[in-house]
This record gives sequence, structure tokens and C-alpha cells, in this order.
Amino acid sequence: MSTATLLLGLDAPLQSWGVQSRFERRDTGTEPSKSGIVGLLAAALGVPRDGDIRHLAAFGMAVRCDREGQVERDYHTTQNVPTTDGKSSRTIVSERHYLADACFLVALEGSAEHIEQAAEGLAKPVFPLFLGRKAFAAPPDLFLGLTDLPATEAIKKHPWLERRAQAVRKARHDAESGKPQMLRISCDSEPSPSAHLRHDHPVSFAWGNRQFAPRYVRTDFVPLTLDLLPSLKEQACT
Repeated sequence: MSTATLLLGLDAPLQSWGVQSRFERRDTGTEPSKSGIVGLLAAALGVPRDGDIRHLAAFGMAVRCDREGQVERDYHTTQNVPTTDGKSSRTIVSERHYLADACFLVALEGSAEHIEQAAEGLAKPVFPLFLGRKAFAAPPDLFLGLTDLPATEAIKKHPWLERRAQAVRKARHDAESGKPQMLRISCDSEPSPSAHLRHDHPVSFAWGNRQFAPRYVRTDFVPLTLDLLPSLKEQACT
């Protein structure tokens, strides 16, 4: 069976990829979660909440952190929330974390048929696309294209997504000096002493029956060499 890899560029002012959110506390990971990306693809394809997402969750995923971003925290106050007995109300204070000013390259690898279907959905999404929360809209240039490379190779060879002139100039200077910056990457992995366990592999998004399975992730780094940087002509246009 032939395979293909789909590439996404997640460059936005705000993102949130919660993996341990409970009650009044909503956390965020430091890179996109598997459940968040599968949810985004399901929205693009119009899959209902109780629909079958197994073919999307089966995609192998790799993430490159092109701009790490900053974890920020907000406090939200909701008044007049009914109590469980319905006889009174209360005020709920919730704590919500999010990533500000982050940029990620996401590679999803799977059967060519399912990858191409996902690409078509991203081109004409059925439902609005968000980066973890409904308040954080996905960028219009989210879909970057398809490649025959495995996901783990694609994120090492795809051009850097950063286009801010100052950041690009510094990266170019560092690379020319022989001390390139290092980009963090996270890839699906088999269980091993160097892999981290995460509970963000989605099984079901159905209301009242949200289920997640564990997956292993390996963290590594790739040097930001000159061949990954935008050309001087491209840089001059930013």
C-alpha cells in the first residue's frame, strides 16, 4: 500500500493543545497534540463528534518547533452557574493556559488514499478549523502540501517556516558561523527508554464518551542549516 505525508504550518498568535485539562484548569502542551490535530482534520472532513476517526488517528505524526512560543495564563470568571441540585448558583474561576506566538511544522503520514482525502478536506473544510480552541482560528495557509517522504524525513528537510526578517538574519548568521540553531522535533515512536508516554491518541470524540489511548513520542533536534532558510530574495520581501 502506497503512503504519503501531509504537511501543515501552524503559525498563529494563539494556540492551545491541552492533554491534561481537568475541571477548572485547562493546560496546554508545548507542541500540537495528536488529539488536537486529528480533531482539526475531522472538522475539515465534516466527521461528526460520534463519527469514526480511526483512519485519522492511525496517521503517524511528527512535529517540528520552528518558533517555540511562550506559555501564558488567563483567569476566567463565569457567574451564575447552576449548582447540581438546580436550586442555587455559583461563580466558577477557571485557569486557562495557551501558547502565544508559536509556529510548528506538522507532518502526518499514512495511506495515500486517506492522506489525499484529508488534503481535500483542508482545501474546502466543512467546519471551521481551530488550533486547539474555538477562539484560536487556524491560519488560511495551514495546508502546505503533500510529499512522498516519510514524516520523520519531511520535517527535517522542509524549509523553515519563520519569515520574520530579524529572526532569519540571526539564523543565517549562526549557520554561516558554524553554530546553527537547533529546532526541537517530536515524532511518534515505539516504546523505548528514550521515548515519552502521552495519553493523547484519540479513540472517540463523542460527547460523554471521549476516549484516548497512550502513544510514545521521541524528542530530538535538527540543525537549522542554510538549506532550510528562506533565500535572500524571499527574506527581502518580508
